[in-house]
Amino acid sequence: MRDAYVVGAGQSDFGSFPDESYRSLFETAFTAAVESVDRGIDADDFDEAVVGTLGVGGRQLGLSGPAVTEHVGLHGVPTTRVENACGASGYAVRQAVQAVKSGMADVVLAGGVEIMTDMSSDATKYWLGVSGETEWERLSGTTFAGVYAQMASAHMAEHGTTTEQLSHVAVKNHSHGAMNPHAQLGFECSLEDAMNAPTVADPLTLYHCCPTTDGAACAIVVSEDVVEEFTDERVRVAGVGAASDRVGLFQRDTYTNVPASKMAADRAYEMAGMDPTEMDFAEVHDCFAIAELMAYEDLGFCEPGEAGELVASGATDYGGDVVVNTSGGLKSKGHPIGATGAGQVVEAFKQLTDQAGERQVEGATRGLTHNVGGSGGAAVVHLFEREGPDGAAADEEVSA
Repeated sequence: MRDAYVVGAGQSDFGSFPDESYRSLFETAFTAAVESVDRGIDADDFDEAVVGTLGVGGRQLGLSGPAVTEHVGLHGVPTTRVENACGASGYAVRQAVQAVKSGMADVVLAGGVEIMTDMSSDATKYWLGVSGETEWERLSGTTFAGVYAQMASAHMAEHGTTTEQLSHVAVKNHSHGAMNPHAQLGFECSLEDAMNAPTVADPLTLYHCCPTTDGAACAIVVSEDVVEEFTDERVRVAGVGAASDRVGLFQRDTYTNVPASKMAADRAYEMAGMDPTEMDFAEVHDCFAIAELMAYEDLGFCEPGEAGELVASGATDYGGDVVVNTSGGLKSKGHPIGATGAGQVVEAFKQLTDQAGERQVEGATRGLTHNVGGSGGAAVVHLFEREGPDGAAADEEVSA
């Protein structure tokens, strides 16, 4: 199969935008992605488009993909809408990569969009709840935060994880988000702030939970046959892995990890011929603080039960072994459900093309994105590698 490359990526600001529509937010992200392509790209260059969205609030559930791609001028380009809860646009990126690697397309747009802040809190809880198991979880009154609170409680009981360790996730991600002009909650918080905030679902406090968010993000994926037409900044999709699992938490054998994440990561590492120690940074799905800790273990950054100690040690911050959530993560950057996975790829593209500003990980050549649907019913992992103009890995060029 052919190699696939990301040659451009961009996003809107994440936050609450009462004067914006899902079309206008997508246009902002699309324009930013197009403008990030070194040698330019035209609407006529696109062979296909894939758009991730849950459709929160019921807006334009049918044909929401074509509704946004037609709006940005991709007339006649076949567009598919992907819905996999919070993993929607992560899977959109995966489908774009599949189309390119298979030879079906040379240039594919992968994006996502969501508007979540124009509803009552009760309606928002409903639309978040549909990403869980409907018959036994949502209809029995379980909230999204409540499901992850069960996972946090189990992790604490089994591994001794503490509220302070959960709070280190919030402190780290807010410090990163404070450097991100696109972040919804772009401010720092202290350990005391995170630990002493109001309880949302015990043991999770307000600072352990991501916000509801409006936003859009887009990535442009091209084949090895045409990459030189667009850029010398070659960001190769080195590996892709995905997996599905039982939608309901109560249906699984474990509450202390997300099996779909581990399976997806293992498949991505195998495809890339890489291992976790080679990652310079990672964007992981931290909808709740416990989700980031479980991701450390599922992605192989540490052994089961060691995640709390890992984050508290600073190993996942700048200067550590792998910098996690340089964008601020879902916790600080925001979580517009359908746009989150593509937004992670935007950050990876910026890091690997030295465009991350204050957030730049020095010498970054490899990175990972990890996007989860619901509480683990689906997961997708992408590995990215920076290459030189001749196709050699960037770290090989440095050593040469």
